[in-house]
Amino acid sequence: MTHASRPTPIDEPTRHQILSAQAMSVLDGIVLTLPASCFIAVTIVAVLWLDAPNTSVLYWLAAIFAVNLARYITVRVIRRQNIAIERPRRALRILSLGALAGGLTWALTPFLGTVIGEGGLNPYVVFIICGICAGAMMQSAAYSQTTMMFAVPPILATFVTLVAIGTPSSLVIAADTALFGLVMLRTSQVSEREFVRSQMDRLNAIALAASLSDANAEINQSNQQLSALVNTDPLTGLANRTLFNNRLRDAFAASRSADTLALLTIDLDRFKAINDTMGHGVGDAVLTEIASRLTGLTGARDMVARLGGDEFAVIIEGTGAEARARLIGKEIIRIAGEPIVVGERSVTVGASAGLALYPAHGESAEALFASADIALYAAKAGGRRKLSLFNPLLKARIERQRLIEATLAEALEKQMLQVFFQPQVELDGGRVTGFEALLRWTHDALGAVSPPDIVRAAQALHMSTALTAYVATRAARLLQALPGYGLPDAAVAINVSPREFSGDTLSRLLIDITQQHDVPPSRMEIEITEEATLDTQTADAELARLEAAGFRLAVDDFGMGHSSLAYIVSLHIDRLKIDRSFVRGIETSRQNQTLISALIGIGKALSIDIVVEGVENEAEARMLQSLGCRQAQGYHYARPMEAAAIPGWLAQHAERFARQPATDAT
Repeated sequence: MTHASRPTPIDEPTRHQILSAQAMSVLDGIVLTLPASCFIAVTIVAVLWLDAPNTSVLYWLAAIFAVNLARYITVRVIRRQNIAIERPRRALRILSLGALAGGLTWALTPFLGTVIGEGGLNPYVVFIICGICAGAMMQSAAYSQTTMMFAVPPILATFVTLVAIGTPSSLVIAADTALFGLVMLRTSQVSEREFVRSQMDRLNAIALAASLSDANAEINQSNQQLSALVNTDPLTGLANRTLFNNRLRDAFAASRSADTLALLTIDLDRFKAINDTMGHGVGDAVLTEIASRLTGLTGARDMVARLGGDEFAVIIEGTGAEARARLIGKEIIRIAGEPIVVGERSVTVGASAGLALYPAHGESAEALFASADIALYAAKAGGRRKLSLFNPLLKARIERQRLIEATLAEALEKQMLQVFFQPQVELDGGRVTGFEALLRWTHDALGAVSPPDIVRAAQALHMSTALTAYVATRAARLLQALPGYGLPDAAVAINVSPREFSGDTLSRLLIDITQQHDVPPSRMEIEITEEATLDTQTADAELARLEAAGFRLAVDDFGMGHSSLAYIVSLHIDRLKIDRSFVRGIETSRQNQTLISALIGIGKALSIDIVVEGVENEAEARMLQSLGCRQAQGYHYARPMEAAAIPGWLAQHAERFARQPATDAT
């Protein structure tokens, strides 16, 4: 046994929407109904007047026009105040009352003038009443109540009139009129249900479409989030390496002429020190700010990417790419050096940049990136905070440096690096006061490798501490031997990069080495060169620990612009080493003589020993002695030598000075 399905309950929001649709449909129908009603009323009056003039028909016509005008005004008010949408129940009640007023007015039609004659009710009037009621039903199919409000009064009045006449024909017409009214009622109700059902279907379709749209939006959002995760750096919001590689290949494929594609690679200076000393939170804030500054320099067509760590890249496309790339590179180097405020801290970093151009520096995306990377390496090797343009010579130099890096660890392990020592002597009398330890490496494939290349490789490999330990150990062994050579007070100097002054690793290392070899720290001298990237607060702490442990402190290449006098005084430096550039041509250069005299005077005033480097001949030695310089170092006395050669050199040196007449300093 089956049961008829019950209609699905309609919730209030849905009912409100259906009522709004019904009200709007009734409003639209009235726009056509009112003019038609007025026109038909005029024709009825004309027919009745022509049949037998009667003022009652004119009053009725005036009533029709008045009611229709009132209904028209009501429609305008409902539309203007948006009542049909916001308060549809109220709108439908008002419209139904208007329909009732219209229906009651039309219900007077059977009682006008000569409508009822000797032959009964005028058939024309019956036809008109039924027609106008049918028209009202068709125009208000969405809401049966307004239809019935309008149609029932005239049909009922017509039916009563026909029954009252009582003739067989009038009774038949009355029956037809009643049947017509019942059919209208039924049809109107069915039409309303169909309208409601269609609106339900429409709303369900809209809801389904909205649901599908929402689902599609969620899918798109998820896809965008996945795409962002795959292609975007989560910290800075820039493109990541994957998106960068894809864009570079696309840009390369799209470039059809020179000067339309350039590539910048950018690396921050001292970023690792910030992470190590201030924490990764500060480091992340620095990266975010640098990313923002870099983005502010680029155009809409350019892509800025973070390749990882503190490395960024910019793809510059379009005409004049080289000029724009140079400008961006120079500007990011400038503004990267401006302080970054993180909380209450002010942090300063630097940046180096490498530039490569299509097609001169690479005929594929991979080759262009490699060229830009090589140029960046050269910028960092050349002192940092520079923009370097790729050239073929750089490639050979970088390949050489990379080979040095690839073999340095093995060379340290197998003790293939040599430590030579260059003496420091007193100009008056030739007494040896100390030695400077200098690195030497004869590479199997490259030949002689310079000390700066060795130091750069160690820094790149994070082996600076191991390299310092290697040199310091051999310096300590020499210090053990020097008393046996008649030099119990001579010191041995080792060069240490300022980048090694983060934390207390250096001081602990050197203390351990001097203790292991049983040599006093006061006989080991630590030479530093202050660089622009030096974090003085970090360096001060480590230098203070070295000083407290008894090590001697010296500043190398003094006078070259790296060191400030105020900084030297604050560090309690024991010795200043004046650069060779001030010695060259000093016999004839009054300017150099004045500078040397001033530097020597500063040293005496601060109780700091002065050592002049690069003395290569007797004339320079005599001039320096006459200017008041006490100690010197250079080829005039000895080239750097192995520790085993020092005893022989000491004997020759003593014999040499023994033959020279004593010279008093002036």
